[in-house]
Amino acid sequence: GGFFMIGEIITLGLFLTGLGLCIFTGVPILYALVFGLACFSVYTLLKRYSVRETCGMLIEGMGKVKNILFIFLLIGSLTSIWRTCGTIPFILYHAMGLINPRYFVLCTFLLCSLMSFLTGTSFGTASTMGVICMLISNAAGLNPALTGGAILSGSFFGDRCSPMSTSAQLVCTLTRTDIYINIRHMFRTCLVPMAASCVLYVVLAGRDGGARVDLSLMSLFRDNFSLHPAAAVPALIILLLALLHVDVKYAMGASIAAAAVVALVWQKAAPLELLRSLWTGYHAGQGTRLASLLNGGGIASMVKVGIIVLISSSYSGIFSHTRLLAGVKTALLRSARILTPFGTVVLTSVLSCAVSCNQSLAAILTCQMCDTLYPSREDLALALENTVIVLAPLIPWGIAGAVPVATIGAPMVCMLYAFYLYLLPVWNLFTAFYHEWPGTSVPCRDA
Repeated sequence: GGFFMIGEIITLGLFLTGLGLCIFTGVPILYALVFGLACFSVYTLLKRYSVRETCGMLIEGMGKVKNILFIFLLIGSLTSIWRTCGTIPFILYHAMGLINPRYFVLCTFLLCSLMSFLTGTSFGTASTMGVICMLISNAAGLNPALTGGAILSGSFFGDRCSPMSTSAQLVCTLTRTDIYINIRHMFRTCLVPMAASCVLYVVLAGRDGGARVDLSLMSLFRDNFSLHPAAAVPALIILLLALLHVDVKYAMGASIAAAAVVALVWQKAAPLELLRSLWTGYHAGQGTRLASLLNGGGIASMVKVGIIVLISSSYSGIFSHTRLLAGVKTALLRSARILTPFGTVVLTSVLSCAVSCNQSLAAILTCQMCDTLYPSREDLALALENTVIVLAPLIPWGIAGAVPVATIGAPMVCMLYAFYLYLLPVWNLFTAFYHEWPGTSVPCRDA
């Protein structure tokens, strides 16, 4: 018992140290994740599991993300073909004349929030509305980190509280609660963080007040693309199918198929070139103005993120079969008297997100470790939605944040500007301390 308790502390300590070193030295996170894989595998072998059993745990964990990897393929294809078929140039052309730089970042946040609420998908929002807003921002010369933060915030607004969100549905399943009751509570607790985020986006964008849209870009799009209304069809398909609650995979697939037709018929794209661009992304002439604005996308752009997902998801098999996190759970439950139950859920969420690198797994781990802190299941569900679901995208090496940031082509520092994602837990932590002074007894439910 004692030996393995020390083993758990050393294993988790080594992994977190590796992550910290990578973050502060700028070394790719991938190396830290491979190091973590080695640490967790050695721990499992020391617990007298065979090599075969350990490999089985890793493969079991990887098997849980097959669906996500397929969505990555679709996102990569979508972000490329929307450029090739003229969908993004069409939207940029018609939107650029309407931009006021002072309010553009605010509009980006609100548009992405609306899109994610309607569709329930953060990845889908980032790869459609997010990509478009980022390209407009770049064309206007606005701060890419600020715009990227607004996109990330908005993309996870709906991921948290949309009835179509897989995250919201997962929390309902874990806590055995009703999604519409949860959504009502979620809207009540997000009003102040939402308003504060809007104010911050207006104030900070005002500092870039000298940035103006270069309207000569409109002629650049007009000269290089057919801006026929058909170019808008792929975007309209995504929106329509999302409103009809069609599975995001089918919605993306239909949009890609429609975009291929538009690219072949209206943009006169060569079939082989179109297929090649699905993998490599859209490429205008090297060094041209169009290239600096539009180049990107493609399945290849998602490969690195896909590898990160595979490695981080492999951990979950080890966590579920060993007692690696048992000591952490005991310590966290003791902390509730000092931190309040909500404060303990915040701490658990950060640790779960850092270790699991996966929003779904982090939600499961947090629920498992905090499920006795609240007398009401609705309160537990609300605590999970106000912590782990919105904190996961702030972990630079996690799937939830790395995928949207890679998709929109923003710098990783944009996470610091995703105000809504950390103002939400901070505000609710403040209200928890106000209502439940530390040191008072913690009402617990029997497991």
